[in-house]
Amino acid sequence: MPLRLFLLVLTVLVCSSPPAGGAPTPSRPAHHRSTQYDWPLAPPHPVARPFQPPSTPYGPGHRGVDLAGQPGAPVLAAADGVVAFAGSLAGRGLVSIDHDGGVRTTYEPLTVLVVAGQQVTRGTVIGLTAPGHDRCTAAACLHWGARRGTEYVDPLGLLSTGRVRLLPWDDDADG
Repeated sequence: MPLRLFLLVLTVLVCSSPPAGGAPTPSRPAHHRSTQYDWPLAPPHPVARPFQPPSTPYGPGHRGVDLAGQPGAPVLAAADGVVAFAGSLAGRGLVSIDHDGGVRTTYEPLTVLVVAGQQVTRGTVIGLTAPGHDRCTAAACLHWGARRGTEYVDPLGLLSTGRVRLLPWDDDADG
């Protein structure tokens, strides 16, 4: 599938929402619903450090976003899923959650409040923010990462804005 067409389809799936004040959208079977993601911290959501993809799979970059906060703030599951890992890694608390569509989100450093194998829903408290994230100038920063398969993606791109943005169409890209 050409990249532009893939991005268009992905944008429509992630960003669409039922029309305001209109008739409700008919319910679809659960296996056809797109996963909805939300912020892992309560507002405000200051991004202390943005996602910076590496130029090569093993190159330097920032494979997530750092959200500034206060120590002890609840960290929420961004979407429904199953906890793949919950524990300490390199001396810091870390939680990773597997979601539909091959997406895995990660959250660290935090005080872990869930266990591996646990089902969580969007908004479930999975931990509490903890200080100690490198390059964070706030009292605490939550590093929120996301992968689709083996590719790291900007977790902010998973958030639903409730708006649809159509990308330019390039017929030559279809091959």
